[in-house]
Order: sequence, then structure tokens, then C-alpha cells
Amino acid sequence: MKVKVCGNTNVDQVFQLDEIGVHYAGFIFYEKSPRYVIGRIKESELKRADLGLKKVGVFVNADYEEVMKQKDKFGLQVIQLHGDESPELCSRISKEVLTIKVFRMSSGNGIDEKLKEFAGVVDFFLFDKEDKRFGGTGEKFNWKVLSLLSVHQPFFLSGGIGLEDVEEIKQLQMDSIGRWMYGVDVNSRFEIEPGLKETDKVRQFLKKIA
Repeated sequence: MKVKVCGNTNVDQVFQLDEIGVHYAGFIFYEKSPRYVIGRIKESELKRADLGLKKVGVFVNADYEEVMKQKDKFGLQVIQLHGDESPELCSRISKEVLTIKVFRMSSGNGIDEKLKEFAGVVDFFLFDKEDKRFGGTGEKFNWKVLSLLSVHQPFFLSGGIGLEDVEEIKQLQMDSIGRWMYGVDVNSRFEIEPGLKETDKVRQFLKKIA
């Protein structure tokens, strides 16, 4: 089970996350987010960082040129698309770099048809709670809706995940959809304040989820 810690704004803390075994670190390139990374981590500092984890850039409705520009400046290895990006744009980006497409989940929102448009286009799906705003909500959706999906692709589970959810995640792994669950994405439940992570709490999560 891979663990992605999103919303990082401090490069020293990213090194700490790397040391304790986090697999992916997310950096948000969406100006309206309280965890907006530009101006908080130097481009060259992150690009030169010798890390075992993969650096994920999170974008919301950015065009191809903007995504590629920030990818090169910050040395991003994965792109996460969290907006209303088209399958065509996702395909173009995924030909250049590993790509995650986010889908906002609720019961009865016809997500299965939407997934068909992106099946095989991106490398991973990420399922988060539906909200009118872009970005994570810090809240869980009803994970039972995953069992209704007919389109299967490796995915990250996201949305308000905390230490207390480990056993439920392990139970989900045992269901038929669970074999497609590649990793979990955590953020606000492991923070002291937006962008500042509670490293010891992340370490506990890694040990419990292993």
C-alpha cells in the first residue's frame, strides 16, 4: 500500500517524510489553496532534492503549457489533475509524465460513465469526496460506492483519512475493488496547520497501514 502525503509547503519536512518511508509527496499549484506551494518552496531547492519519494504536482484546470512549465521548474515526477480536465488534455500530459486524475465521489452521481472516458488514458485514478469547491474537503465519502464501479484502474483513496481509518481501509482491500487500490492520499488529518505536517502521526500511519 503506497502512501501519499499531500499539501506540502516545507522542503525540510519533505525530507523527513522521505526518511520515514512516504512514497509520494504532493505540492499544490492551485492559487486558492491554503497550501499553495509557489513562494513557499524554492523551485531549484525542490528540483535538486535527492529524494526516494516521488514529487507530485497538483493542478486544477491548468493548461498543458502551465503544467509542463511547473513540472520542469520543480522537478515533478507525477502530475495530479484535480479539476475538469478533458480526456484529451489528460492523455497529452500522461504521454510526458505519470498522471493521476481525480474524481469527486457521491452516491448516484454517474461517476461510472465519467470513468469510462479516462480508462487507460491516465496511470491512476484518485477518488475524493464530491464538493462544489476544487481541492480536497478533508471529509470521507461513502466508500461503499466503489463496489458499484465497473471501470477498474489502479487508484488512490482520498478524503479525510486519519489514523482511525486504517482497519476500514484494510477491510476495503479485502473486497473485490480492493485489489485495484494502489495507495491512500492523506493531508489535513495529519496537519498542525495547513501545509505543516505532524510527522510522528504520519509515521504511526505508515506502521499501521503496512
